[in-house]
Amino acid sequence: MSSKIDQLLTMLREAQHCVAFTGAGISTLAGIRDFRGANGFYRDPDVDADRVFSLPAFLADPSYYYLHTRNFIYDLDEKRPGIVHTELARLEALGIVKCVVTQNIDLLHQKAGSHHVLELHGSPQRHHCLKCGRIYSFRQIVDRLEREPVPYCESCGGIVKPDIVFFGENLDEQTIDAAVQEASSADLLLVLGSSLVVNPAASLPNYTRYFGGQVVIVNADSTPKDHLAVLHFDDLQAVFAATAAIQ
Repeated sequence: MSSKIDQLLTMLREAQHCVAFTGAGISTLAGIRDFRGANGFYRDPDVDADRVFSLPAFLADPSYYYLHTRNFIYDLDEKRPGIVHTELARLEALGIVKCVVTQNIDLLHQKAGSHHVLELHGSPQRHHCLKCGRIYSFRQIVDRLEREPVPYCESCGGIVKPDIVFFGENLDEQTIDAAVQEASSADLLLVLGSSLVVNPAASLPNYTRYFGGQVVIVNADSTPKDHLAVLHFDDLQAVFAATAAIQ
């Protein structure tokens, strides 16, 4: 593997516009459950994950979402970035990584120090009342959930929803457009911990290749886009321990 690692380090050093595209696999290293892995949220027999993140179900009964995400989303203050998060932030500080595009909703890229982060599936950092529009911070909602099962709006009693994209909602067009632009501009796209099965995010490697960039995939399992990559790795920990050599 050392020759492949050396090749990757050379590619990183020579990249003019490196973009990282991250999925749930990078956060399992930080102790956060993924969605579809062996111990993922969708494998939990006590939770109907489709219902948790269903917009119609949330509008009918927001308590199911808040009950089943207390120890999945609303304990994020207790989580710390993993090695992939911290190395991507360091590589950004060095001017190598220009942007992180993420499918994750765990805020760990920002905690690690990354500044240019596009969150395709939204973020729990902000919540808003669906009736009057009042804005609540993540911290405010965490505090409310310590006292009550559902944080209804303090102004009008409306349902308060996180700015996460639920099933039944469209992704933010501006964010998707920005992600496509980044992938199209990338001379090196790092796909990290993503199974590349959820569209439109899974199409980002196609844009990089179409415009002449190179794709590197680091994921524990194979993906439908493996044929687009010049390098494959299956061990995120090992790869990002090696990037520490870039100073």
